[in-house]
Amino acid sequence: MVAFAAHTSAATSHCSPAGTAILLRSGRRDFPTRVSCSAAAHNKTVVIGVAADSGCGKSTFVRRLTSVLGGVAEPPRGGNPNPDSNTLVGDTATVLCLDDYHSLDRAARKARGLTALDPRANDFDLMYEQVRALKDGRAVDKPVYNHVTGLLDPPERVAPPRILLIQGLHPMCDERVRDLLDFSIYLDISDEVKFAWKIQRDIAERGHSLESIKASIEARKPDFDAYIDPQKQYADAVIEVLPTQLIPGDDDGKVPRVRLIMKEGVKHFAPVYLFDEGSTVSWIPCGRKLSCSYPGIKFAYGFGTYFGHEVSVLEMDGRFDKLDELIYVESHLSNLSTKYYGEVAQQMLTHADLPGSNNGTGLFQTIVGLKIRELCEQIVAERAAMTADAVKV
Repeated sequence: MVAFAAHTSAATSHCSPAGTAILLRSGRRDFPTRVSCSAAAHNKTVVIGVAADSGCGKSTFVRRLTSVLGGVAEPPRGGNPNPDSNTLVGDTATVLCLDDYHSLDRAARKARGLTALDPRANDFDLMYEQVRALKDGRAVDKPVYNHVTGLLDPPERVAPPRILLIQGLHPMCDERVRDLLDFSIYLDISDEVKFAWKIQRDIAERGHSLESIKASIEARKPDFDAYIDPQKQYADAVIEVLPTQLIPGDDDGKVPRVRLIMKEGVKHFAPVYLFDEGSTVSWIPCGRKLSCSYPGIKFAYGFGTYFGHEVSVLEMDGRFDKLDELIYVESHLSNLSTKYYGEVAQQMLTHADLPGSNNGTGLFQTIVGLKIRELCEQIVAERAAMTADAVKV
C-alpha cells in the first residue's frame, strides 16, 4: 500500500436535517419500566456512536468494547424489566439500540412501503432529546421496539451512565445527534463480503434460499445507499471489510482484508501505527513467529484522505491460526492505548468465540475499543479538572 486510495468527495446524504418532520407514530408507549444503570456523577456522560447496516457486526463490536471498558453489559435486571428490552447495562457503560426510536411498528412500515432504514420511519427528534438528556445527566423514559413482535412496547426508564454507547442504523444521520457524540465509529462491510456473510448465516442458520437472500439485499440497498452509507464520512474511525487480495477471485468472505481508517486531528485520539509513524509500510510477518495457513497474512500502513479528511490507515489481509501468537503483531504496533504488555492479545483470547477473532475485524475492533477507553478516561479527567477549576474561582 504505497498510499491509501480513499474517497475524495463527500457522499450524498439524504438523512433528516435538524427539525425535519417525521411520520406519526403507530402506537403509544406508556408505563415505563426501570433500567438500573451506573449513574454519572457531576461530569457529563461520554457518548460514543456506532453505526452500521444490519448484520454487519455492531453487536460483536459492542461486546468487545464493553469488555475493554470493564464488566459485561447485560439486559436490565431488577424491578420489572421488559424481557425483550434491547438495552444493555454494565458497570461502566450502557448500550442503547437505536432501533428503539422506530416511530412505526413493523406492520405500519409495511403498509406505507417504508424500511426501517428510512428516516421517516424513525423519531430523530426524540432520539436527540433523550441522548442530550442522558449526556447532561438526566434520566429518560426511552421507547422500546420489540424485535420479536415488531410492535412498540411501553417505555423503560434509563438513568445516565458514565459512558453511553448508542448503536444502530442512524447514530450519525441527524446532525443534532451527531454533534452530541464524543467519538464515532462506522463498520463498513463491502457488498461482496456482506453478501457472503448473509448467505453463510441465513442458509445455514435460518434455512433461507439463495434467491430470497438476494431479493432481501437488493430490496434494502437503495435505502442503505441513501441513508446509512453516507454516515461514514462523519466517523472518527472506520473499520472497512473487503475481499482478500491474497486469493485471486475469492468471493466467499472467509478471508477478509480489513482496514482501520483513523481520522487525524481528533481530540484524545492518536492513530495507531505500524513500525514508523507517518511512513508507508508493507509487512509480511515471520512465519516462524506467527502461524498462519494459506493464504498467509499481510499487513500494511499508510496515509491518505477520506472524504476530504487526512487519515492514517492500518490494514490486515489474511487470518491468524494461533491467537496466543498475536502478541508478536502487537509488539510491532504503537499508540495502542494498552494498560499492560499483551493486552490486545489477551482481549482477543478472552473473546476467541466471537466472529472475526481470527482476522482483522476482531483485531481492529479490539484496538478501537482500547482507544475509546483511553479517550473516555481523558475526557472524564479533563471535565473533572474543569469542574475543580470552576469551584476555585
